[in-house]
Amino acid sequence: MAKELFFIIIGSIFVNNFVFSRFLGNCPFLGVSNKTETAIGMGIATTFVLTMTAVAAYFIQNYVLAPFGLEPFLQIVSFILVIASLVQLVEMVILKVSPALYNAFGIFLPLITTNCIVMAVALLIPMNNYNLIKSIALGLGAGLGFTLALALMSGIREDLEFADVPEALRGPAIVFITAGLLSLIFLGFTGLVPLA
Repeated sequence: MAKELFFIIIGSIFVNNFVFSRFLGNCPFLGVSNKTETAIGMGIATTFVLTMTAVAAYFIQNYVLAPFGLEPFLQIVSFILVIASLVQLVEMVILKVSPALYNAFGIFLPLITTNCIVMAVALLIPMNNYNLIKSIALGLGAGLGFTLALALMSGIREDLEFADVPEALRGPAIVFITAGLLSLIFLGFTGLVPLA
């Protein structure tokens, strides 16, 4: 069991990184990765939402939807409600704890609700028949992988501010090229861990 949990977490961080391998969550990835402090804060907030969503998705799927035969009809709607509630909770906590970080996130904090990584994790749990511990491992691994992607990209973008970038590649062009190169690097991990 421990080996399988290790593979789920490491696979979610490196092999099946939702940003670099599955190309999900690109809006907050590109929007919040300007500064490392903001990127790490967004990564932590998203990791919390992903982990809590994984727990809630497991319980809703196994104790509400499946026993009553509601999964084909209400699965996505119920997961959206859970995700929106968790994001609202995170938003209130960050506003109370760190108003400066809340202002730095801007529109991207409420957009965790529409971050497709969160919905993908919620949907992967019933698709893979994960138990509660595996669900938590998937949510935590996906969050850590998203945080890693944000941290890498923000570090590179901060360094690019002082680099001599050709005029035609300044701005979004160099950001997209960098994201593509990071994706190629992460695709190198594909042979290391079985797919989760």
